[in-house]
Amino acid sequence: YAELQTYTELDFHPIEDGHCDVVVEKPTVFMKLDAGVNMYHHFCDFVNLYISQHINNSFSSDINIVMWDTSLYGYGDLFGETWRAFSEYDIIHLKTYDSKRVCLKDVVFSLLPRMRYGLFYNTPLISDCYSEGMFRAFAQHVLHRLNIPQDGPKEGRVRVTLLARSTEYRRILNQTELINALKTVPLLEVNVVDFKYKDVPFLVQLRITHNSDIFIGMHGAGLTHLLFLPDWAVIFELYNCQDESCYRDLARLRGIRYVTWQKMDKVLPQDKGHHPTLGDHPKFTNYSFDVGEFMRLVMEAADYVTHHSKWQRRTLHDEL
Repeated sequence: YAELQTYTELDFHPIEDGHCDVVVEKPTVFMKLDAGVNMYHHFCDFVNLYISQHINNSFSSDINIVMWDTSLYGYGDLFGETWRAFSEYDIIHLKTYDSKRVCLKDVVFSLLPRMRYGLFYNTPLISDCYSEGMFRAFAQHVLHRLNIPQDGPKEGRVRVTLLARSTEYRRILNQTELINALKTVPLLEVNVVDFKYKDVPFLVQLRITHNSDIFIGMHGAGLTHLLFLPDWAVIFELYNCQDESCYRDLARLRGIRYVTWQKMDKVLPQDKGHHPTLGDHPKFTNYSFDVGEFMRLVMEAADYVTHHSKWQRRTLHDEL
């Protein structure tokens, strides 16, 4: 609470005594954010906000949200549409109240970002724990409030979405070869996307994700989309770049089947990777993948999807 250390408790009644520059009548949530420009980090914020609503036993969207960011560069938000799942109103930055005495009649502080035992890299998971109800409920809450539909499988085909990267690192060097191999399988309906936020609005991204049965991508914040896959889906982290637990654990919390590359003699890094300060680092290079092994893992994922009872029921419903 470094930002709040200069706040003091008053021994008088500021509203009644006329000491307030601003009086806020509406219930208000104060939030300190992790980061608005990275999906994983920002959804740590949203998950903690959702858990805070459970603690407060209040899910009304008729609230104000006042936030401030930990970034030194000012708040930037690539996922701003998500706030509509929690509030009907524009988000208020704490700096709006600079130099004012603000009195709030009904206020709660949300759980902190990067808090111990909160959603972050060190989230402790019980061994063999799978499908945490809170995370599934969070996904359903966001999808419902943002009106993201599930269109269902088309003609029994498995919808495969491959998340491409236009970044400098962690690109798939033989991506075209992998895509062409996928398209030879009649069972698979293949879609390649690059979630550039200026080109693909976030609500469109969510609809694509929620209508994917297999979601494939390199290690990176975009894999946070796995939260919004349907229950029968598979997340295929093509290569985890030796960061083994992050998205594997997130998939376990959500209750989604997780797959990653297994045979290290069948993946070829471009070089050792060069971090500006840490030296050799697997996240700072690009990769080629053995096509046969890639297809083996995809077809295992497709077999899981097609044998999942919820996928089968959805397919039958669409056929009727």
